[in-house]
Formats: sequence, C-alpha cells, structure tokens
Amino acid sequence: MSDLITKSAADLAGAISTGNVSAVEVAQAHLDRISAVDDRVHAFLHVDAEGALAAAKAVDAKRAAGETLGPLAGVPLGLKDVMCMQGIPTTCGSKMLEGWRPPYDATVTKRLKDAGVVILGKTNMDEFAMGSSTEHSAYGPTRNPWDLERIPGGSGGGSSACLAAYEAPLAIGTDTGGSIRQPAAVTGTVGVKPTYGAVSRYGLIALASSLDQAGPCARTVLDTALLHSVIAGHDPHDSTSLTDAVPNVVAAAGTRDLSGMRIGVVKELGGEGYQAGVRQRFDEAVTVLTQLGAEIVEVSCPHFDYALAAYYLILPSECSSNLAKFDGMRYGLRAGDDGESSVEQVMARTRAAGFGEEVTRRIILGTYALSAGYYDAFYGSAQKIRTLIQRDFNDAFAKVDVLVSPTAPTTAFKLGEKLDDPLAMYLNDIATIPANLAGTPGMSLPIGLAPEDNLPVGMQIMAPARADERLYAVGGALEAALLAQWGAPLLSQAVSL
Repeated sequence: MSDLITKSAADLAGAISTGNVSAVEVAQAHLDRISAVDDRVHAFLHVDAEGALAAAKAVDAKRAAGETLGPLAGVPLGLKDVMCMQGIPTTCGSKMLEGWRPPYDATVTKRLKDAGVVILGKTNMDEFAMGSSTEHSAYGPTRNPWDLERIPGGSGGGSSACLAAYEAPLAIGTDTGGSIRQPAAVTGTVGVKPTYGAVSRYGLIALASSLDQAGPCARTVLDTALLHSVIAGHDPHDSTSLTDAVPNVVAAAGTRDLSGMRIGVVKELGGEGYQAGVRQRFDEAVTVLTQLGAEIVEVSCPHFDYALAAYYLILPSECSSNLAKFDGMRYGLRAGDDGESSVEQVMARTRAAGFGEEVTRRIILGTYALSAGYYDAFYGSAQKIRTLIQRDFNDAFAKVDVLVSPTAPTTAFKLGEKLDDPLAMYLNDIATIPANLAGTPGMSLPIGLAPEDNLPVGMQIMAPARADERLYAVGGALEAALLAQWGAPLLSQAVSL
C-alpha cells in the first residue's frame, strides 16, 4: 500500500505545492488503490480515471508555471452520485437514471474543479438518498472497510467507505436526515452537515428540498474544514443560498483550548435504545471536553422525541413531489413504450421498473400525507412539530454554545440485518434528524471503538445556524486530545483490506 494514500489531504496538498510529489503520482496512487480494493468495498459506482489524471496534470502544469495553487489543489476526492458532473454518469444509485450524463456541473462540482481538486469518480449511495445503510442502491451495497459484512452507513455510504478504505482522502456527501454524519460515525471518519443554505444545492438531485444539504467528508477535522471552505459560499443559482461570508472554519479547526465554552449534553439523545459501548465512549469523550476547559451542561430538548415521526412525514411528502419528474417522458429510463400504450401506462411502467422498494414506499407515504383529506392531520402537524424543534434549539443555544450527543445509537450493523424492517432502519437517524429539521449545522467525528464489537463510535456536535466554525473549534480540540491518547489515528486500527 502506497504511503501517499494514508496521508491527510492537508499534507498531500502541501507536498504537491512544494513539488515533493506530483498531483499525477497522488491521483495514480489512489486509482491503484481503488483497483485493488473496490471490488470488495464497492464505494464507487463510476471511476473517471482519464478525467482524474487530466485534472492532476493540469495542477502540475500550474505549479510548474509558478501559479499559486489552492489549499486542496491536486488532492483526490470521491463525489456522491447525487451531484451532477458534466459528461459523467450520475445515477443517484437508481435504475431510473442509469446511464444519464448531465450536460452541466453542480455548483459544488464546479467549485471543486476550480480549486484544482481531482475528482476520482462517483460514489455509491442509497437510491435517491433514501436509506441509512447504502443497501438500497440499485447497483448493490457498499461494505464497511472495518468489517466487510457490515454497512458503511447511508445514504452516503460510498463516500464514507472510500475514506475508510484509503481510496480517497476527501469526499462529498449530502445530508437530509443524517446521511453525512451517520456514515462518518460508523466508519470512523469525519463528516459535516453545514448550515442549511451555506453550500449550494444547485445541481444536487433533490430528495427533500427543505432538508437536503451537501457537505464535506474527510478523515480529519482540518481536512473537512479545508473542503468546507472550498465548496461553501453564496450561489445565485440557488434561491435558498445564504449570502453570508464563509466562516473561517479552517482557523477554528486549529483550536486546542475550550476554556469558556459551554457544551450542552442533550438529555433526549441517549439512554434507552443506545448501545452500551456507544454511551461509554460518548461519556468518556465528554470527560475529555471538560479536561480541555469546557463547561458541561445537561440540556433538555423535549420535542426532539417527536423529530423522527415528523421527519418521516415531511421527507416523503417532499420526495413525492420532487420525484414526480421521473416519468419516462423527458430523460432517464423509459419502459414499456410499445407504441400503442398511453402516456399514463408508460409512466406507470417506467416508475415500476425504475424505482426500488424504499423509494416507492416513501413516495406512496408522501402522496398519502399530502392528500386533501389528510394534509392537516399529517403533513401540517409535522410542520408544527418542526417549529417546536426549532424553538428547542433556540432555547438550548441561549444557554450553551454547542450541543453534543452520540451520532448514531449503535455501531455499524450487519448487512441485511434491518433491510426487511423499515422502522428499525429509520431509528438509525434518531439523533441526526433534529438538525436537518431546524437547518442547524452538525458534525460527526470518531471518539473510539465500542468494546462489544471493536467498531467505531461517533460524537455529534451541533451549533446554531451560521455558527459552523464552532463545530470545528470543538471538533478540532477533541480530535487532538483523543489522538494524543490513542497515539495513532483510529483508522489505523481498522482491518487491512
């Protein structure tokens, strides 16, 4: 295994900018790693080796010409298959879009290219981002590099797995109810859901427009911050895009002293239903935060108990609307068109052939919740709960600077274990959903291995809207303290592929 693939993104960028290694060498090392292990991990749906090497050559040419390179120029990245990339297959993990090649780049994709980031390819995901295990991909599941019989989280399991398998040092995910943070937790990596609107959604194939948020994934807090700074910022193509200046998350990631910081432990996000080892590692991490100077306060957010139910009415309602455009008429799959069938028959056959079981389930649920006789009872009531959850966050942040909880109630479960029990699968998002309903930012970072199964545990940090830098301050300090305890990165303990 090449030493290049184990280096951080920051170290790789530094080595490329000084000429100690070429961007082409770095890209080739990661492409070789993908060739060696991805038949077992299945983190990627499409590898663009030609495009990646061309982008790397362009970075090397700029360095040779004396141009100033960006902070991540030449560093490889895996792009979740929900982001459009011009000319490259973008399927959303669905047969509905099999073979579709977008005619344009998403804003996130364009910013990555402009920064000289080398995009290796598109990562696997639950179909249309609906799932918590990446088992709902139409192209087969991704496996967790810690244990190939376990899930890597979802819906962005491909992005988290490519990091843990050393196939890429950076990745892009999207988070609708925890799809960046939960995969990070179960793979021992770092993932951030920025404040809603801080990263453009233009070119992100929508699941639930009021919840979806693209964000950075990496193996360290600093690398995540560097990637955050590249993709964030106002975009006139996105009507929900914030006009705020990008917060200095890179500087915040270097924080080591948390004196004066008030950290709230959320009472409702723990206890019954949480694996004993997850609670143990979480409590130990809270103790480390106190040693760093933080004041710990227990905080109650009573309406968080209703977040899961509200979310699984709001999300299906929005997805039933957003996915209506996949009708076999304009682009993507077209099935059952025998020249004699009606438009309605072709639409029905196309959707039956193109959508998987979980997508179909949520579309039906959302359509029902939005129907005239049930709108107020279901969707309307869920939106009222959403408002109460936002008030819980406001009340909590009047008392503390950030909130913390376990990211997920358990470590990675086995493939197939919850596939036939949708409600059990949905419970994996119980701790991450509130931040999406409120639009607040959240981070997951590794805090150790659960003693029962020796698998990664993640801590979630949540901050007020537009205060993303607080995530990086707390996360950076905690990561440094834990690394000093462990003596080596947590991923060094993963089973070697």
